Amino acid sequence: MIRYIRWSAAFCLLLFGALLVGATRLQVVRAGELSDNPANKRGSIARYAHPRGDILVDGRPVTGSRDSGQALRWERTYANGPLYAPVTGFASQTYGTSFVERAEDSVLGGTSPLLSALPLWHDLTRRPPAAGHAATTVRAQVQLAAYTGLAGRRGAVAALEPATGRILALVSSPSYDPAALSGTGAAVRRAWTRLNADPDRPMLNRALRETYPPGSTFKIVTAAAALDADVVTDVDAPTRTPDPYVLPGTTTPLPNASRGCEDASMAEAIQWSCNTVMAKIGVEVGLRGMVEAAERFGFNDAGLRVPSWVSRSNFDTDMSPDQLALSSIGQFNTRATPLQMAMVAAAVAGGGDLKYPYLVEAATRSDGETVRRGRQRSLHRAMNPATALRLQRLMRAVVEEGTGRNAAIPGAEVGGKTGTAQHGVGNAGTPYAWFIAWARAEDAPVPGVAVAVVVEDAEADRGDISGNSSAAPIARAVMEAALYGEDVRQRPGAPVVRPSARAARPTP
Repeated sequence: MIRYIRWSAAFCLLLFGALLVGATRLQVVRAGELSDNPANKRGSIARYAHPRGDILVDGRPVTGSRDSGQALRWERTYANGPLYAPVTGFASQTYGTSFVERAEDSVLGGTSPLLSALPLWHDLTRRPPAAGHAATTVRAQVQLAAYTGLAGRRGAVAALEPATGRILALVSSPSYDPAALSGTGAAVRRAWTRLNADPDRPMLNRALRETYPPGSTFKIVTAAAALDADVVTDVDAPTRTPDPYVLPGTTTPLPNASRGCEDASMAEAIQWSCNTVMAKIGVEVGLRGMVEAAERFGFNDAGLRVPSWVSRSNFDTDMSPDQLALSSIGQFNTRATPLQMAMVAAAVAGGGDLKYPYLVEAATRSDGETVRRGRQRSLHRAMNPATALRLQRLMRAVVEEGTGRNAAIPGAEVGGKTGTAQHGVGNAGTPYAWFIAWARAEDAPVPGVAVAVVVEDAEADRGDISGNSSAAPIARAVMEAALYGEDVRQRPGAPVVRPSARAARPTP
């Protein structure tokens, strides 16, 4: 009898061991596989079991959550969705997240360790912390001024605070309402298909992800390269440039859209946007000097994050002299995002110091306690301080008596540069209208805003497109909103800017 009892005990131990091995295999070896299995809905159910944290603009939420009553309980809502879509992105139960919703997902979703008051406390208690919030650097008045200025036309606006790198506005037009993608079901799938099939590409963040030929706005980079390299020592001296200028090594003449460019100085070339002068100066700086200068401004950097990734702005590193001439005036293969060109204006306004642009000011717990702050830091020394001062003077002349007069703001110091960028096969495409600028309020010690505006404007008369007529008025409205805030409505000739509606907070 004892022998049979021993056999039974041994068999039970064997079965118990088999259970342990099986449980270990499921809980440890196959845990990741099972967790990632599309048929496993527990992760999704847990993710949407609680309201998502908010994205804040001027301390107010522009997002919220609503109880759908479904298995995936809490859906994302948006106040003024199209206005802030290039900032927030979307948070979809079907298609995931984008932009700040993705970059700050762990904070907004309540899974970040930063939200725990004590290390490992929530792991031990199995109770997740309340979702946190992401406070952006965007200012509602500036964002609305940019959005209203574009008025649905294809284009983008990026505005920065030169001294800090804070992104004050990020607008892409036409836009879309991310709330249409929040939940699940046929309506969400239809919205996704419609938005992706739209030829105007409303889901494309043109401010961060689209690159355009920058046209004459790039002449600021060329001027900085020439001054830093002492290729030009006197901005008011004649440059001995013919009109038209024959591209080096070719018989192709480069014309000017403006008159009086023959033998013009660099100051006159910036003021009246002379292609010939700046192309010749770019060739004199040389390929290596132009590449190094462009990269100090941020070109050819594929690693820029704000915190969402930004498309790489391009300046070719291997070109013939004629190609270099065209690249030096923002043509050939030179391409830039609107954010990149706002960085060019910000570097001039900042005395040559280019700050790293950033969009999230702070991450906070649900009670508002800050757990992480955005870090202000320099990206590059884009040019010598003396060069920046000279370029400030040249850009002021563009606005005061040159091609950018529509950007002038009474009582403020404004510097700018127009651009009309040719593109398409044989330059047959409708030109893009550019304007980059910076502005300083009368009583301020340093410029408070730098901005870049691009308008694709495919419906406009080709002859009417220019940076001054299409883009400069938008830049002016944005700069006024940045400098004067609510007071902008009382300024003569200022656009009407209304505060954005406050988003509903999540239902408790």
